[in-house]
Formats: sequence, C-alpha cells, structure tokens
Amino acid sequence: MIAAKSFFALGLVALLAACGSDAERFTVRAPEVSEKTSIAFSSVEVRDVSLPTYAAAEEISLQMADGRLISSTEVLWADAPERAVALELSQNLARLTGRRIASEPWPFEAFPEARVEVRFAELVATEAGAFRASGQYFVAVRDGGRERSGLFDLSVPFNPEGGPNAIAAARGQLVLDLARYIARNGLK
Repeated sequence: MIAAKSFFALGLVALLAACGSDAERFTVRAPEVSEKTSIAFSSVEVRDVSLPTYAAAEEISLQMADGRLISSTEVLWADAPERAVALELSQNLARLTGRRIASEPWPFEAFPEARVEVRFAELVATEAGAFRASGQYFVAVRDGGRERSGLFDLSVPFNPEGGPNAIAAARGQLVLDLARYIARNGLK
C-alpha cells in the first residue's frame, strides 16, 4: 500500500510537471469562520512567520513515508509561503476576534497592544493525507504586560488523490486552526 501511495505521489508530481513548461500555481482559500473568540487585546500585529527551508520554497512539497520530500518546479504556491502564511494568520485572527489585526509591517499610527511571532518547526503535507504543523508562538505585550509563548502541534486530514488543490485547502484549514489555537491560548 505504501509503495502504491509513493507511486501515486511521484506520478502526480510527474503528471503536473508534464503539463507544459508553465508552472501551475495554487492559491490557498480562506475557510469560512462562523465563530467569534474574545481576546485581551484591541490590536495585534502578526510578525513575519519563520518557516523551514522546504516550506518557505515556492514548490509544494509532499513528505513520503520514509521522510523524503518530493516537489516539482512545475507545482508552486501562488504567493511566497512566509508572506502568505503571515497574511492568512492575521486575516484569520481578525475574522475570529473582530479586532484590529494586521501582519507586519504595522499599517497604523498607534502601536499594537501585542505582537505575535510564529516559528514553524514543521509545515508539510504527507503522502498519508495529513497536513502537519508544529512549532512555537510568542506574544510580546506593550507596556509591560504579561508576555507568553506556547508550543503547537496540529494536523489536518486531506485526500492525497486531490493533489495540490487538496494540499492547498488543507493548509488553509491548518492556518485557521492555528489562529484559533493562538487566540485561545496566547491572546487571552
């Protein structure tokens, strides 16, 4: 079964690469947010996120069961991953909280009450159909407030047969789940 999955993953990458000399780019659409979460701050800046080298690359990677990462220069994210994940995180936090939240650089005159920084140790789709993220977040608070940090380890399932579109949808859901996690555990 694993060999079949490996063959499928490699076949998917090869098929997409063979579609022509133009790379295909995939966007991440924001999942719907229906709930609201209260936080202790009226304004929050999401600093640039730190991604592992493979996750910061334009190529969409897939981690095989043996740990190898496969990718193709023909299957790309539509935006620079570090910029895109920071924007997704700030937009999700804004939708969840209804507060003034923006990614770096801070666009307002008044400084934010808090700043969030996220450092990913892992951000990867697996051939088994899980998009995983782990790492640490930090919340810096203006005016001597209680600063905090925490670890996260999240996973979202996806159908590997859905290819890059399924991976992009899973990343969107995962970043929304991370925004919920940070709002509930770091911004209260």
